[in-house]
Amino acid sequence: MDCSPLFIIHLNIITMNWKIIKTESQYKEALARLEEIFDCKKGDAEFDEAELLVMVIEKYEFETEPVFRNPDPIEVIKYKMESNDLRNKDLVEIIGSKSRVSEILNRKRRLTLDMIRKISKSLHIPAELLINDYELKH
Repeated sequence: MDCSPLFIIHLNIITMNWKIIKTESQYKEALARLEEIFDCKKGDAEFDEAELLVMVIEKYEFETEPVFRNPDPIEVIKYKMESNDLRNKDLVEIIGSKSRVSEILNRKRRLTLDMIRKISKSLHIPAELLINDYELKH
């Protein structure tokens, strides 16, 4: 176990006391909190908490999720959907219409930059995994 100062960080907030994430439920709790404070600005009370949450979430994901080499963006989205019990209809708010979601997941249409940004933020997928090229099916 890495005991460097980076990984022994505790943040004492009135309602939260974050530490290294070790379980799926702690991970989901951290993601939910990060989503609440994601748009805070440097200098806001929650900014340090958001930075810490990003670090502990990334550490947990690195240790628990499989490593993909040049992953196919559509497969990454499908993997994240499956691991979070999401259905195609759950992507409608992120991508657009039901038919647009179907076109993307069936490789009939490419992801746009706007879609990549929204998917990255909503599904917590690094944008660099979504920008890889992939073949369309005609």
